[in-house]
Amino acid sequence: MSDKPDAAEPMFTNRLASETSPYLLQHAHNPVDWFPWGDEAIAEARAADKPILLSIGYSACHWCHVMAHESFEDESTAALMNSLFVNVKVDREERPDIDSIYMHAVQMMTGHGGWPLTMFLRPDGAPFFGGTYFPPEDRHGMTGFPTLLERVAEIYRTRRDEIDRQASTMVESLRASTRLPAREGDLSFAILDEAFRSASRTFDPKDGGFGRAPKFPAPMLMDFLLRYHARTERPDALFMVEHSLEKMAYGGIYDQIGGGFARYATDDRWLVPHFEKMLYDNAQLARVYADAYRLTGKPLYRRVVEETLDYVLREMTADVGAFYSAQDADSEGVEGKFYVWTADEVKSVLGEEDGRLFASAFDVTKAGNWEHTNILHVPKELSAVARIEGVSPERLQAAVERGRRELYEVRAKRVWPGLDDKSLTSWNGLTMRAFAEAGVALDREDYVDAARRNAEFVLEHLKRDGLLLRTYKNGVSKLNGYLEDYAFVIEGLVSIYEATFELRWLQEATSLADTMIEEFWDERDGGFYFTGTAHEELIRRTKEFEDNATPSGNSSAAWGLLRLAALTGRTVYRDRAETVIEAVGGALGQYSRAFGHALCALDTMLSTSVEVAIIGDPADEAARSLARVARLHYGPGVVIAGAAPGDAAAAALVPVLADRGLVDGEPAAYVCQNRTCSLPVTKVEELAEQLAAL
Repeated sequence: MSDKPDAAEPMFTNRLASETSPYLLQHAHNPVDWFPWGDEAIAEARAADKPILLSIGYSACHWCHVMAHESFEDESTAALMNSLFVNVKVDREERPDIDSIYMHAVQMMTGHGGWPLTMFLRPDGAPFFGGTYFPPEDRHGMTGFPTLLERVAEIYRTRRDEIDRQASTMVESLRASTRLPAREGDLSFAILDEAFRSASRTFDPKDGGFGRAPKFPAPMLMDFLLRYHARTERPDALFMVEHSLEKMAYGGIYDQIGGGFARYATDDRWLVPHFEKMLYDNAQLARVYADAYRLTGKPLYRRVVEETLDYVLREMTADVGAFYSAQDADSEGVEGKFYVWTADEVKSVLGEEDGRLFASAFDVTKAGNWEHTNILHVPKELSAVARIEGVSPERLQAAVERGRRELYEVRAKRVWPGLDDKSLTSWNGLTMRAFAEAGVALDREDYVDAARRNAEFVLEHLKRDGLLLRTYKNGVSKLNGYLEDYAFVIEGLVSIYEATFELRWLQEATSLADTMIEEFWDERDGGFYFTGTAHEELIRRTKEFEDNATPSGNSSAAWGLLRLAALTGRTVYRDRAETVIEAVGGALGQYSRAFGHALCALDTMLSTSVEVAIIGDPADEAARSLARVARLHYGPGVVIAGAAPGDAAAAALVPVLADRGLVDGEPAAYVCQNRTCSLPVTKVEELAEQLAAL
């Protein structure tokens, strides 16, 4: 019998093997003696008097994979880590509370941040040194990871007083940063005007988007600009959005074969993406494209919404209705390999003529446009390509459609990027809202059904004893929900209610809002904490106000509470929302890119409240037609409610439905401003006229 271990058996297994996070499981067979975050690791550090080496990343992070391969899979480096430190690995998506604290710390220490995040802590969790990626050896002026390990351990052993002073100062600075920003002036439309000017200064008139490379899509800022255009009718606000949406839709950041957006572009013109696909990006972008379609009716926007959401349903949705988190940037250890093509590959699939036409449409060349391969993008209008190729637009379109279909089938046989198949409550809430609102905008009942199904999943699997949990995978739900989990799900439930008039969703939203206030509200200083009262004690209880890749919990809570206040008439919701927005008041106009969702909330708060009530049997086609007109109207300050005549439960929860009835036996629509209603109408044309006059 051979003394060698079975090749199928891993050489090493650590404590991460019992976790559910795909990111943690990626490290379960490192030679590093990893701990998950928790009491066991802290107790071990205290007992051994060792510092904690905290490594934070996420499953779709390219440089996290690089550092893992170079250092965490290396036995000699792992031996250093194991002898000198207690090593803790954290999935930033499961534990954004921990990530927020230590990302803030490394930014204060070094002036920059990112993932992988590498932090060194005292056993009590106080940070004293940190950075991001470290190479496996000293090179190009960068300290190699093994060198760093030995230096940090030596300083911890011989200069403990210095370490303690540094850590204590850092903890005090972190705790001070939780205080609310000072309010600057009264809240007014002037702040929104200033935010518009701020966005204009960073807008790229050539290639769209905001700022320089690396270029991120900025869906929340575009959401604000659409609202700003709807209120002011400024064409330049709409142009900034449309130009950006079109450039992204034709760029390499958009998957021209399978639909959906990558995380960001590494260049100014959206050609070269960082290839990871995140659920939250696609949810937010699908909703912005849907709103742009409602405003303009342009077929491109509808196509992008449908291709993006169909991609989510096809590749990012579990049988139980849950949405997965991400697809990796890498396959077979190479970033982008799954998505790129050579000219020979295209012609081998499509043949000489269709291959030539497809290549011309999507800029596929022998030389390639990225690392000797081709990222598919659309550099010219297809009508121009047809003229160049000497074919009719219809002939070119047929080749494009065939090419997209058949290349997807060929691509599906490649080694797929890794799938992060955990389901996060907050990201599911964002996607739930996207499906509900896209279903309304595109008149796609199947999208509304997907939102319903997801809401059922969240409420069944991610809610326990009235409280939300954070994450679900393989039947296991765990971890306390954070503010963003409550706020994003509330947003989604309100949108499902407006898309269906099914009272259950509004009841669930108000129940979660009440719990959110009870668990997260700071009664002394105002604003919502990121963690609830039942959460474990960390070195800082954070409050987050700036929007990042996703809305901040506070801006989302403010927006959702304003919508609930308009529907239910409960002033406590509006009071809490106004306190949050007042806390960041002056900063909103100056830093529009950091407060896109908060600006939407401020716009809603300042705008005249408009409620549309549809009274009629939900199965009656006349009632459905009235509801369709109301839902298709793009009005950021408008909320929509509906019920059958005599529905006492609906009238009790939604005051605008009370004492409303049919008109001459027909379904009717009531348009109300500040609780004062116009005469009811029964014809869709009359309702459209009333809404257009708002």
